Amino acid sequence: MTADNPRNRLDDDDYPAYTMGRAAEILGTTPAFLRAIGEARLITPLRSEGGHRRYSRYQLRIAARARELVDQGTSVEAACRIVILEDQLEEARRINEELRRHATEPRPKVDA
Repeated sequence: MTADNPRNRLDDDDYPAYTMGRAAEILGTTPAFLRAIGEARLITPLRSEGGHRRYSRYQLRIAARARELVDQGTSVEAACRIVILEDQLEEARRINEELRRHATEPRPKVDA
């Protein structure tokens, strides 16, 4: 299989495979919700050649987390901010773990 083969995209979490209607159906929400979280800049869908919004699996996971918060009574704007902060915290934890691993690795001795 070549890199251009569409089957290679099946495992790509960032590939914009879902239309707005299908994404809303998967999430059990409305296209208006997806537009609202887009306006709040939580996710930015890619656009098809015809200008239609297309969503990736990664974006759907983020949208699902925002929907959980909204379903619990959080406003859309606050839910988006919470999800952004959660994502930033997870990234900071990942970086800290990586730095800890490097700090505990033995360093090669340098002869003087």
